[in-house]
Formats: sequence, C-alpha cells, structure tokens
Amino acid sequence: MISSGEYGSHSWELKVIVDHQHEEIQKEYLLQVTGDLHIGGVMLKLVEQIKITQDWSDYALWWEQKNSWLLKTHWTLDKCGVQADAKLFFTTQHKMLRLRLPNMKTVRLKVSFSSMVFKAVSDICKILNIRRSEELSLLKQSEDALKKKKKKHKNSKEPVTEDILNLCNSPVSSGLSGSPGLYSKTMTPTYDPVSGTPASSTITWFSDSPLTEQNCSILAFSHPNCSPETLAEMYQPRTLADKARLNAGWLDSSRSLMEQGILEDDQLLLRFKYYTFFDLNPKYDAVRINQIYEQARWAILLEEIDCTEEEMLIFAALQAYHVSKLSLSSEAQDFTCESEVDEVEAALSNLEVTLEGGNTSNILEDITDIPKLADNLRLVRPRKLSLKAIKPYWFVFKDTSVSYFKSKECAQGEPIEKLNLKGCEVVPDVNVAAKKFGIKLLIPVADGMNEVYLRCDNETQYARWMAACVLASKGKTMADSSYHPEVNKILSFLKMKNWTMSPQAVSDPESIDMKPECFVSPRYTKKCKSKQLAARILEAHQNVSQMPLVEAKLRFIQAWQSLPEFGLSYYIVRFKGSKKDDVLGVSYNRLIRIDIATGDPITTWRFSNMKQWNVNWEIRQVAIEFDQNVSIAFTCLSADCKIIHECIGGYIFLSTRSKDQNETLDEDLFHKLTGGQD
Repeated sequence: MISSGEYGSHSWELKVIVDHQHEEIQKEYLLQVTGDLHIGGVMLKLVEQIKITQDWSDYALWWEQKNSWLLKTHWTLDKCGVQADAKLFFTTQHKMLRLRLPNMKTVRLKVSFSSMVFKAVSDICKILNIRRSEELSLLKQSEDALKKKKKKHKNSKEPVTEDILNLCNSPVSSGLSGSPGLYSKTMTPTYDPVSGTPASSTITWFSDSPLTEQNCSILAFSHPNCSPETLAEMYQPRTLADKARLNAGWLDSSRSLMEQGILEDDQLLLRFKYYTFFDLNPKYDAVRINQIYEQARWAILLEEIDCTEEEMLIFAALQAYHVSKLSLSSEAQDFTCESEVDEVEAALSNLEVTLEGGNTSNILEDITDIPKLADNLRLVRPRKLSLKAIKPYWFVFKDTSVSYFKSKECAQGEPIEKLNLKGCEVVPDVNVAAKKFGIKLLIPVADGMNEVYLRCDNETQYARWMAACVLASKGKTMADSSYHPEVNKILSFLKMKNWTMSPQAVSDPESIDMKPECFVSPRYTKKCKSKQLAARILEAHQNVSQMPLVEAKLRFIQAWQSLPEFGLSYYIVRFKGSKKDDVLGVSYNRLIRIDIATGDPITTWRFSNMKQWNVNWEIRQVAIEFDQNVSIAFTCLSADCKIIHECIGGYIFLSTRSKDQNETLDEDLFHKLTGGQD
C-alpha cells in the first residue's frame, strides 16, 4: 500500500506535442511533472528539453480535449485541471489567416488565434487602417454560398487562381503590437478627402508596414466590376429564410479563433456587422468608406437587400459611371501629389459626413416651442375586399403624433383620429418619375400593425413630412437637431432620382464602353435589353456626374441607408407560445417580428423601451422585458442564440459611443453586454 502523502508527492508524465518546422527534431515529448507545477514552468521545462535556440515567445499551450488555451502561466496544472490523460500542443498563437474583405479582395495575414475575436478584429483593422473596428466582425461563409462556389469550380474548365494580397510581414501580423499612434489623429494616415488618395506626408511614416501606396490602392479604391456571368454564378438569397441563414456564420466575439474550430490558413469574411457607421471622416477613413461602399454595392447586386427599379438605376449610375471611372483615373494619378492644406481642409468641411444624422445644428437650440407641420395631405387606408380609399384631409404633425381633420377650419376642434408614431415603421413609397410621393406607416397596435399611407404633393412636402415621421418613430420631435439634416438628405436622394433625358448624353449608348449588366442585379438584367439598360443608367447619371469620388461613395452609402430594409439582420425564431416560425429583424434601435411567408412586419419593439434581456443557456432561449409590462421570449432556429444575443448587446454597446471620447474602447463593457454565460 502507498500512503496518501507518498502518492501526492509522486510526479507523472505529461504528453506535449510541439508544432515546429524542424523536421529532424521529434514532435512529441514526455515531461515529468507534478500537479503544483505552473503552466510557465511546464513551458520552460519543455523548451529546455527541445534544445532548439529560437524565439519561443509567441508559443503557448493548447489543450485539445478541452478546446482551450492555457494562457494563465501562473496557474498550476491542478488548478487548470490538467492530468496525465491530457494531450497538450505547444503551438504559435499567431497564425496565417485569409480574409475576404467587403470589396471581395482576399488578404493573407497573421492573426492571433488565442485572443478573443473582438481583440483579433481590432488588430486586423489596425493593419488595414480601418477605424472603428467595433463595427466589424468575422463571418464564416454560408453553406449555400460554399456549395455554389464548389459547383462553379467543378464546371470551370480553367484552374481557379485567387489573387491574394499578402500582408504577413506587417508589424501586427508578426505578433507585435500595432502602431501606437493609429488611433491618434496626429499619427493616423490621412487621405485627400476629395479623391481618397493617401497623403504622401503620412504614407511614408508607415513604409515598413502594409500601408504602402499599392496596398492603399487595393483597400481604398474600387476596382473593375466582375463580369455578368460571374455575378450570375454568385450566391443570391431568394427568401427571408435565405437572408437569415447568412447570419448563422458570425463568430463569437468572446472566444478565440482556435476555440471556434478555425484552422491556420482558413478563409473567413471580414464584414461590417453593425450598421452604425460612427464618425465617418473622409480625411482619415478612405479605406473604411470604400469598404462600407463595397459591402453596400454587393448587398444590392446580390439582392441581399431589396430596392425599387428606380433606386437600382441610381445605384448603378453612382457605381458605374462614377466610382468605377473615377477610381481608375485616381489610380493613374501620382500618389505623391498632395493638395495645399487649406484646400484639403476646405474640401473636408464640405464633405465631412456623419451618417448618424449630421453635425449638430445650432439653429433650433433657442427654440422653446416644439415646431409643428400643418398641410393638406391625402390619407390612404388599404382595404382587403375593396379598392383603397383615398381621401384628402388637413393634417397636423406635433410632438411625435399626427392628427387629421376634415378641413383646415375644423383644426381647432377634435381630430378625426390621432396617430402616435413612436415605435412605428416608416417606409418610403416613392416613384419620382410618376410624381408619387407616399409615406407608408406601420403603427403598432394590440393585435399587430395598423397600415396607413400618407400621400404628399411634391418633393419638398414629402421630405419635411418624411423626416418628421422618421424622427417621431425614434421618439424624437422636429425640435431635434437632426431634423433639418434629415430633410436635406431626403431631398438630395430625391434629386438623384429626378433625372430627365439628355439626348446629347445618351444619343449613342453603344459608343460608351460600359456593360450595364455588371452594375445591376441579375433580376433587373432580365427585365431590360442591354442597350435600354445602358441608356437608362446614363440618363440617371446626369444628376451625379459632377460629384468627386469620395462624395459619390458617401452618397451611395446614404442612398443605401435610405432603403427600408437597411441595417436589418434576419434570424429565424420561434416565439414562446407560437406554433409557427417567424423572422426576427435586428436593427440598431429596434427588433421587428416579421411574417416569414409574406415578409410583412407584425410587431416592433424599440431598444429605448427595453428594461432588460437575458438568455436561458440550458434551453437556448432569449427573454426580453420592455416598458408597460411587455415581455417576449424566443428560441433562434437559424443560428446559435449566442449570435442573436451578441447582435442585440453589440448595438446597445455601440449606442454608448460619443465624439467626446477618445477612440479607445471599453472592451470589458462589450463583453459584459454580449458575452453571456455558456
């Protein structure tokens, strides 16, 4: 018999497999250890036994059975739970990863496989010079897209070679810390805010990093569109369920790549996950603006977001004749050409756009009374068994409500009806060519959504009422500083749509070197002949032909943001007590329950009314409480419930940002809001 004291003092053998490139050296080692030996001591003992002189600082122990890193080097083997049956790998923390960017270009770089994905994305964005890394994340390609890709490769007679930009020699990629000044405005590489070209005075500071002229060109400029045949072969979601499946692949931001089964040299997608583009500044954000523009462009081309034919032509005009051609001409310019400082600052003041509602206006600061709108509009109420009833009324918009009366003279009395727009859905119903300026309101009621249409007479009236409705849906009044910028944004978008035929410009579309099929989704390609499509795109181009490159991209982004479906991430869910599946749309400020068959909104819940939310990890159910004793609970069927939990928590985290803060992030708060307890 062995006494317990003698048994406890005995050492035991621990198997460690070393991941190194020296073929002549053994891979597997047996170490004699005791339970009170700390992880750092295990690594020291191992390196002494390997007897190879090299830098081992990037190496750490990976526990395969537990799918976890042993990074707390002061913890003992007993505290970690490591016993004799454990199989450990001694491997590098930074490994090669291929990332497909929003512009469909693939970059290859070294990324930390041991840091949480949130931190890894921050490091990646430092390499690529993309500010506000919290808006992005990593996504596994959907199974449907991969199947279509394999089918395409199978049918292709020529071997497929992918053009990969290798950034593996960058300081951050080598496992070192990134430039400490990247988030300091004095050390951030700057760009010409008109053309987007990098300023020579700052690009030279980063000559040893991937931020060279060539790579800036790849990241900050758009490149020729793919052929119509290639576009047709790419995966396009056809239904809401298809769109929901696109979101199943988001990685968990609170776990490392290795813990989520990502292997060295795997390919992931780097995408903007959260559609709140904070503090967009052309002087510092040429790469970021271009990548947002590219994500928007591909979302429209692949019909991940719906738009009308009129809107599709505007998007085609902006990208076809403008961004594509201006990008090519900008690339031909000498990058060392730099504008005078005062010219750049003047252009910047004209172009700087904050897509959260513009710069704060001082116009309304001294107003104590909340403004109101009053005008003649037409009211349309859809009826199931008869034609729509269209009647003119006198409308008054005040606070966040719309009241309507039989006539202007009756406005002193009781209204026929008062519609509270707080929490409603506001959808544009516009066809500029047909002089149709409608506002579709979906107002929450006890049993779903009450559908009402307002018809305006002209662009100006529509812009004022539409802006008021949009603000009211968020609980804001027309006294808010964002009202006038919202009106101007709507008018600007309408102006782009309001084109007239210019015979001189489109007299001979065949003489123009343009493949219109490259600039619209395949659905619209089937509707029109190539010659007609080219003429219509050139016709739409007349209103945007004088825009500089960066402004054209910003206008494209703003137009994308104006689409009713913008910013919605879809998930298939089953609500508690329901017998059928629904789609849940998650946006930056609300949740929308959507009928999976018809696509119609059923109910909207605003984050501003949210009291708390939590997840029951055992049954994978998300429960949310709102004001006025409203509570909902659902299970997610199209993705892990952690993904939808992180999406909601991430938007709430992003709402805490302000321009007064420096650009360092409260990472602990992010994980507190999104991490959950598995």
